[in-house]
Amino acid sequence: MSANDVGTIPLLYRLFFLYIEPISAVVGSYYAAGRPAEYLAYLSSTPSPTTTTPPTATLISLYQLSNLYLLFALNEHFVLTSTTSRRTWRCLLFCLLVADFGHLATMLPLAWEKGIADVFLNVAGWSAMEWGSVGFVYAGASMRIAFLAGIGLGGPAEDTRKTE
Repeated sequence: MSANDVGTIPLLYRLFFLYIEPISAVVGSYYAAGRPAEYLAYLSSTPSPTTTTPPTATLISLYQLSNLYLLFALNEHFVLTSTTSRRTWRCLLFCLLVADFGHLATMLPLAWEKGIADVFLNVAGWSAMEWGSVGFVYAGASMRIAFLAGIGLGGPAEDTRKTE
């Protein structure tokens, strides 16, 4: 995005989608791959040791998750910084909104263990992982829904597709 294009997408959306959310995904990637036992302990509703190395299959799954968090961060940041096309932004943000619902669905096993309301609604009782896996996902989904609904975007904008 050049300096001339900066005003095309409102500042709040640019801050969240280009910086805040990608940085958050990189942090998730770091914990999943760099501190797997700690990451797993955060997922459990019962205390678990953070010094035990997880089984190989679990480590592989966490490394794959870390890779996907990194893909999410890079994809969101670099695709959205490469264009001011609202059509491109809408397409990518719609896909990420679908992923938000998938991410929330991954919390169902914990919700069955602790209770649906405790995991998805009891903000005061959330652990750090629940804040990241539910609260922050709510924030991201809300921002995506707002963008897709055109909130704060003014009237219909001319689509600025890049031609090569």
